[in-house]
Amino acid sequence: MRRKGNSVQELIGIKSFGKYGLITDKGELLFYSVTPTNISVLSNTSIEIKIRHLLMVLCAVPDIEIVCTDSSECFDENKSYLYKKANQENNSKVRELIEKDILFLDHIQTEMATARQFIFVIRCSNKKEEQIFNTTNRIEKILASQNFEVRRMDKREIKRVLSIYFEASLSGELMADSDGEQYFR
Repeated sequence: MRRKGNSVQELIGIKSFGKYGLITDKGELLFYSVTPTNISVLSNTSIEIKIRHLLMVLCAVPDIEIVCTDSSECFDENKSYLYKKANQENNSKVRELIEKDILFLDHIQTEMATARQFIFVIRCSNKKEEQIFNTTNRIEKILASQNFEVRRMDKREIKRVLSIYFEASLSGELMADSDGEQYFR
């Protein structure tokens, strides 16, 4: 039987997880989680220093990619569904419970609205495992030398970021490595 289309993995070029990151059609991607700094409490001089440090990183690693994502899921679809249900509900007690759920989701989303995560991504093309290992260490040293709190993300963390990005689940680290993998155990 011939398949009609590509899987999501094939469409975005993901092959599998490697020892150091995510293997794609164009090489291995290394992910580094960077602890954000609340610049609203810093002086202008401190902000300028932070910017200078970032410029130094960009000069030392010009092909670095910077990703800023929400660190949690968006609840807009859930709230739309609940609003629709509340408008259709005849029982006032049930409608009241639905409205409390909506308020709860609003509260959670407000708390998480400022929760951002910053990720530096390095693409390693045509490199052997030893070269990738050396690259991971070099990048960590460069980032740390510019006073960034950074650590290389493991498979579980990368899965979580991808699941949030693709709006799949908050527990992305629990997702199978391959679509349908659970059916072949």
